[in-house]
Amino acid sequence: MNSEIEKQKEEWMIADLHIHSRFSRACSKNITIPELAKWARIKGINLLGTGDFTHPNWLKEIKENLKDNGKGLYYYEDSNGKFPFVISGEISLVYTKEKGRRIHLVLLVPNLEIAEKINSYFDSKGRRDYDGRPIFSIAGDRFVEDLMKISKDIEIIPAHVWTPWFGVFGSKSGFNSLKECFNGQLENIHAIETGISSDPEMNWKIKELNNKSIVSFSDSHSFWPFRLGREATIFKKTDSYKDIIKQIRSNEFIATIETNPAYGKYHWDGHRLCGYSCSPKETKKLNGICPKCKKPLTVGVEYRVDELTTQDHEKYPHKKPYYKILPLHEIIALSLNTDNIESKKVWEVYNLLIKEFENEFNILLHLDKQDMINKNVDDKMINLILKNKEGKIKIIPGYDSEYGKAVLGKSRILWFRDYNNFNCLWAHLLF
Repeated sequence: MNSEIEKQKEEWMIADLHIHSRFSRACSKNITIPELAKWARIKGINLLGTGDFTHPNWLKEIKENLKDNGKGLYYYEDSNGKFPFVISGEISLVYTKEKGRRIHLVLLVPNLEIAEKINSYFDSKGRRDYDGRPIFSIAGDRFVEDLMKISKDIEIIPAHVWTPWFGVFGSKSGFNSLKECFNGQLENIHAIETGISSDPEMNWKIKELNNKSIVSFSDSHSFWPFRLGREATIFKKTDSYKDIIKQIRSNEFIATIETNPAYGKYHWDGHRLCGYSCSPKETKKLNGICPKCKKPLTVGVEYRVDELTTQDHEKYPHKKPYYKILPLHEIIALSLNTDNIESKKVWEVYNLLIKEFENEFNILLHLDKQDMINKNVDDKMINLILKNKEGKIKIIPGYDSEYGKAVLGKSRILWFRDYNNFNCLWAHLLF
C-alpha cells in the first residue's frame, strides 16, 4: 500500500454501503440501528449504508432512529456522538428472456423522499414486505431506466459481480457482460462491486470495466466485526451524499479494502455437499463434472474470471490502491490455533486489542511493529498482524458457499487420482 496514501488517513472516510437488516433472510435477528453504529465504530468504519430501505418495518426504524443532515446523510446520535448512514438496499431481479436471468443490485438513494418513490414503484411490481432483499421480475435495462426517471442521483451498482448465482458475471446469472444485462442503460452503471471472492486486479482483466469504478462493500448479514466492513471503500471525508456519488462516478475515492479472494465462499469450483473443491485447471480436466456425485460442479469466481478475461490487468486505466486483509478475528483465531473465530478466548484477545488501539482498522492498517511491542502484544500475534497487512496470510480457497480457511505457513494442494474408482482426492500439506 502506498505510504503517501496512509499519510492522508485523517481525511479517510471508510464506508461499507452494502449491508442488511434483520428483515433479510439468513441475517442476524439482533441487527438494529444502535448495534450497527456501535460495531461500526469498533471496526473503524466511518459511514454505513442502512441496507433494506425497501422493507416497511426497517424503513420505519430508519425514520425513527436517523436524522437528515440536509445533504443526504442520516445520523444516529448517542452518547458517543453522531454516526452517519446513507439510505441503501439490495434488490434481486429474476426474469427470463431467451433463458433465465438473475442479478443482485445495490441501490444508494439520495434521501428518504426518493426512497419512498422507489418503494411506490416496487409496489406497482409486487410485494416488498417479505424480505429485506425483495425479488422482482424486471429486466436489468428496464429497471435502470425506470429508476433514472425517479432520480438521476440514485446509484445502481451490480453487487458481488462474480458470484455464481446472482453476480452479473457469475456462472449461473445468464450474462457474460454488463452490456448483455443493461443494454442501452449501460451508461447509467458507473461502478461494480468486487464481492469477497474477487479483488480489483481480477476485475482489471475485463476491458468492459475500463470506464467503470471498482468498489468494495461487505454484504454483511450481521453487525459483528468479522462480517461488517470486511470489505469497504475508502472515500475522501465528506458530509454529503452527492459528494460520495461523485467520488464513485468519477473514480475519485482513495482506495478499497478487500479480503484475499480465496477467503470468499465462491472462489474455487466444487460441491459443498460432496466436500469437494478444485482449481479451474482441474475443473477443465474433469469436464466440469464432480467426481463424487457425477453432477456439474458449481463453477466459481476464478474460473469465470479466466473465462471472461479480455485484456491484461495492466491495461486497466484507473487502478486504485487496495489493502488485502482478513478480519482481526481470523488472525486471532489463527494465532490461537482454533477454527472458532467466535470463541470466548478469541473475543477476549480482540477486546484487549481494541482497548489498546482504538478500533480494528487502526490495528489492521496502521500499526507498526513498535506500536505493538510498546503495548506488550504477543510476538506471534504481531507477526501475523504484519503478515496480514502485507496480504501474506495463506488461504485454502472457499467454494460453493464454504468460506476459505486461513492457515499458518505455506499451503499447497496436491492432487491424487485413484484410477480404480476414478475419484479425485485432495489434501493440503502445511509446512
